[in-house]
Amino acid sequence: MNIPLWLWLATIGGLIGIIVLDLLLVDSKPHTFGPREATRWVIFYIALAMAFAAFVYVYFAPTYAGQFLAGYITEYSLSIDNLFVFLVIMSSFAVPVEHRHRVLLVGIVIALVLRGVLIVIGAEAIARFAATFFLFGALLIYTAIKVWRSHDEEPDPEGNALVRAVERRVPATREYHGTRLTVKIDGKRHITPMLLVMIAIGTTDLLFAIDSIPAVFGLTREAYIVFTANAFALMGLRQLFFLLHGLFDRLVYLNRGLAIILAFIGVKLILEALGETTSIAVPHISIVVSLGVIISVLAITTVTSLIAVRRNPDLIATNPESIAQAAADHGLALEELPEEPRGADPPPSG
Repeated sequence: MNIPLWLWLATIGGLIGIIVLDLLLVDSKPHTFGPREATRWVIFYIALAMAFAAFVYVYFAPTYAGQFLAGYITEYSLSIDNLFVFLVIMSSFAVPVEHRHRVLLVGIVIALVLRGVLIVIGAEAIARFAATFFLFGALLIYTAIKVWRSHDEEPDPEGNALVRAVERRVPATREYHGTRLTVKIDGKRHITPMLLVMIAIGTTDLLFAIDSIPAVFGLTREAYIVFTANAFALMGLRQLFFLLHGLFDRLVYLNRGLAIILAFIGVKLILEALGETTSIAVPHISIVVSLGVIISVLAITTVTSLIAVRRNPDLIATNPESIAQAAADHGLALEELPEEPRGADPPPSG
């Protein structure tokens, strides 16, 4: 698959254009993002992904279009699990509801840039060492086991090392000042929680990418396909957050389904590595079979979760909102900041 420079530039330019359009149409007037608006945007981004798949089908080949679809669906499904953690992070930072969309947008842009770096590194490693697939496959199987066992564990909303380091070294305020990232107080520049939470979202996603990017490389070796699958999945993730906000606690078997998908792709990677590095005759799992397995597992996981919860409401052991609120009550993300005097902050300037 030979990708000309103009196509890379056009793809990246198109993604930047979508981000700008999103900011102009949605964030020009901050507001609460309701389910109806979220549904329209989810449909819009899915339609964009399908249109891109059609372009790949016509411009390159049906095989690459199938690889993109399989990678896109895999990334999108794995990202659903990330949304719960994003909810905890934003609640622990007490992000105003009307600003959550912007926080997710900027945080995901940071995540996309960081993922791009990982994709370049992964593609280069695969090009030089076919045995890299053994490492990726083992990582996915290990992750699948962890995900399977974590179905009854609560997420840890403690933030991350980068955010804690920034908090310790840079003057910061606990008060939000609209969408400002920095503000002057008593003549001194402070960073606001808005900047910290964006960093937290973007860098936390990188931890998920360490698992999900090898999963897409298990479906295609083309860096362009891996990048665009990640990009389209992440671009539609914000609206999916608001659409599924009330369903997080009902998808009780989601982790089990994601674990099966990760294990399946991990086995596929190891089989391909064996086929390329040894003389052992191993079965080849086509992209059509991979796509069918991924869609089937997601469908079965969703349906069985909803049926199980309807029959036994006690399966909803904890409410994500309650966990998130507990994190906010304990001030986990902001606990290292110095207390500010009660009352209104001095008027911001600059």
